[in-house]
Amino acid sequence: MMSSSALKTVQLDGQVILKIMQHCNEALPQLVTGQLLGLDVGGTLEVTDCFAFPASVADEENDDENAGASYQLDMMRCLREVNVDNNTVGWYQSTNLGTFQTMDLIETFVNYHENIKKCVCIVYDPQRSSRGSFALKAIRLKDQFISLFKEQKLTAKDLRDANIAWKDVFQEIPIKIQNSALVQALTAELEPVTAATQGDLDRLNLSVAPFLEKNIESLLDCVDDLVLEQQKVTTYHKNVARQAQQMTTWLQKRKQENQARRAAGEELLPEEDPTQFKPIPELSLLDNYLISNQLSTYCDQLNIACTQSLQKLYIFESLQK
Repeated sequence: MMSSSALKTVQLDGQVILKIMQHCNEALPQLVTGQLLGLDVGGTLEVTDCFAFPASVADEENDDENAGASYQLDMMRCLREVNVDNNTVGWYQSTNLGTFQTMDLIETFVNYHENIKKCVCIVYDPQRSSRGSFALKAIRLKDQFISLFKEQKLTAKDLRDANIAWKDVFQEIPIKIQNSALVQALTAELEPVTAATQGDLDRLNLSVAPFLEKNIESLLDCVDDLVLEQQKVTTYHKNVARQAQQMTTWLQKRKQENQARRAAGEELLPEEDPTQFKPIPELSLLDNYLISNQLSTYCDQLNIACTQSLQKLYIFESLQK
């Protein structure tokens, strides 16, 4: 069932989450990806199954693409034969400390959007999840940004006219976890008697220095990249100003020449020469927007980690008293 209503919720089956976690955790430190299968029901995208993409073994890029496409078609055919949902609704991928706002992700979204208007990407961070935080989110590109990207209207003027800021590139969709009644009954039967588990104890771990160190290093790298992008913008404006000054100087010289030719009764030269000064193409702000999104992600992760650490310290202080 396909609907044109806006996407409001992504509903994940429990087995889908377990498959994603298993695939991403087993492949560490390599980043992996896989296909999401399900149905589009009104404002909810129901993800009922998924399968992993195998690691590439081809040497050439074209062979790699052909092998990947062939593998997807074979998997879809096999799933259809056993009456499993085989409608593609997006893909999932692992990430390292929230690093996923890249040009490759945007291009993949645009390719999916040609045939699947409500496609989503499930991003899972194994390293953050190992610290007691379930780092799973569903993201998609906003339709207005996709239209501008297809038309390659990504200059400062185009984005300003469309009222698109760096926060308007990606959209996070709320996730709802759905399990069948039989699965919930089985989970209740298998639940241990003790209330505390190893996962509960891991959440009280006060060692956050390595995580904070990696986040700060990544944050500094993003700041350096943002400075380089700002330097590109500054260089562009300097070149535009230099060209305008050269055009003014050339125009004044041409007017003086025409005055002399007019006095001599000669034919006047054109004062507008389109081949003399070609307009400098305006820079795209897409890289700047992606870096700003990544900076925001790192800052949010640092804020959450520091807040959790302070809460743990207050808890242990209370216990010691």
